[in-house]
Amino acid sequence: MDGRDGMRAADADRQVIADRLRVALDEGRLNLHEYDERLQRAYAARTYADLDDLVRDLPAAGAVAPTPGAVPAQRAADGAVSASDGAVPASDGAADRTVTVRWLVEVWEPWLKTVGIVVAIWAVTSFASRDLLYFWPAWVAAPWGAILLVQTVTGLVGGEPRRWAAERERRRQRRAEKRAVKRDRKAARHLPHHGRRSAGGTEALADAQGPQHDLGHQATEPGPVPQQPEGNA
Repeated sequence: MDGRDGMRAADADRQVIADRLRVALDEGRLNLHEYDERLQRAYAARTYADLDDLVRDLPAAGAVAPTPGAVPAQRAADGAVSASDGAVPASDGAADRTVTVRWLVEVWEPWLKTVGIVVAIWAVTSFASRDLLYFWPAWVAAPWGAILLVQTVTGLVGGEPRRWAAERERRRQRRAEKRAVKRDRKAARHLPHHGRRSAGGTEALADAQGPQHDLGHQATEPGPVPQQPEGNA
């Protein structure tokens, strides 16, 4: 590839594409499965052409949304063409249902655990007393359950599962970026410290060997021959 498409992309370019994908997810242009797949491809992209392919079907930042009647008309036309070809249009219902189920579990899991515990306590105490006691766990389950029921209905109507999934993905991405920064800082601190330690060890070894080397050198050097007195000769 020639020109800009063949040039290597930088981390800042990948982050720009990741931000555009998050905006598209929040606007409903991408479902969670498409967003996750494209985000992984964005961080693995090497060239500008790889990044451009990920947002080629998305409007540019600040683009004006189509008129209200344009989208249904276009969808009707697409449905007519698909029906004439005998093809079944693709549906994102499975991904949306998965996100909704996960959100419902997130909302109702504390209630289920707590109610299960208090009901178990009531059952044990009733069995120990050999009498059916007053069902006091209802005072825990009913008010809390009513609040969660209202929260569930309003959340499903307002698209809360999609926003919850997008926020979880943003938190996961921030944690991944923090871990990458920590690894880079740790590697940057380790390499100079290792170099200084190696240099210091070499100097210390040279200092320790220096006196011994000098002593050995002095021992091997020939000294002056002592002269005997002439009288003894």
